[in-house]
Amino acid sequence: MPAVKIIECPRDAMQGMNAFVPTKIKIEYINALLKVGFDTLDCGSFVSEKMIPQMADTKLILPHLELEKSDTKLSVIVGNKRGAEEACEFDEINYVGYPFSISETFQIRNTNCDLEESLQRVDEIMNICECSGKTFVCYISMAFGNPYGDFYDAALVEHWVDRLLENGVNKFSISDTIGIATPEIITNVFSILSEDFPEIGFGAHFHTTPTSWKEKVEAAWNAGCTRFDGAMKGFGGCPMAKDELTGNMPTENLLAYFDERKIEHGLNKEAFIDAMVLANKIFV
Repeated sequence: MPAVKIIECPRDAMQGMNAFVPTKIKIEYINALLKVGFDTLDCGSFVSEKMIPQMADTKLILPHLELEKSDTKLSVIVGNKRGAEEACEFDEINYVGYPFSISETFQIRNTNCDLEESLQRVDEIMNICECSGKTFVCYISMAFGNPYGDFYDAALVEHWVDRLLENGVNKFSISDTIGIATPEIITNVFSILSEDFPEIGFGAHFHTTPTSWKEKVEAAWNAGCTRFDGAMKGFGGCPMAKDELTGNMPTENLLAYFDERKIEHGLNKEAFIDAMVLANKIFV
């Protein structure tokens, strides 16, 4: 079994692009990614087509994916009960994710509800997932700070994780939504979570600049994180967070980091190169 799990996020890479990526090209690209051996592909979303038009064709893509040739699992993002109901109709999907923000301002911007309403949505989505045999994933958004002046402290992450655990959530991805996490904050957050909740394997979803990616990966890995999200070429970011996008963690950088340290990731490098050729045509 690989020492580190890598999740590829074509959904997060594409969602903020202005030019619509044709459905046929998305299918070709995701099928190429399925050959690489990623633990999971964050492949689409069931959210408002008006807010995120790039993902309006997720339901058209899923039936055309070559899943029988891959052990990779599929994940999608939803923003409410209706999205969860739509997502759970598809047998292809394994994970249903929901962005729970510890910044109330961002929660309102992103899902049009406050924190208490968001907790209710978590319960609703979890129930739908449980009835449909899907695994619920909670993305803790703005987990390393926010640009709105909302209160932030590493202990706030701990507080909300603890509360969500009480509600039955047991799979989390800790998200640097706008790319502001420093190594010190990353170390603090993951050390607290690893110490307080050793039974939970927390993932890291970092947005980053080209010069700060390595220190973020290193800090999280050294603090016990063994699951990392990435996106080829580092494209994307959350279009609901602020006016300009901060790119995703480049997957090729993750591979270089773990290869250099001889940490097993289990990815097929030839298939990765083939997928990168397609990524170079999409993300320009």
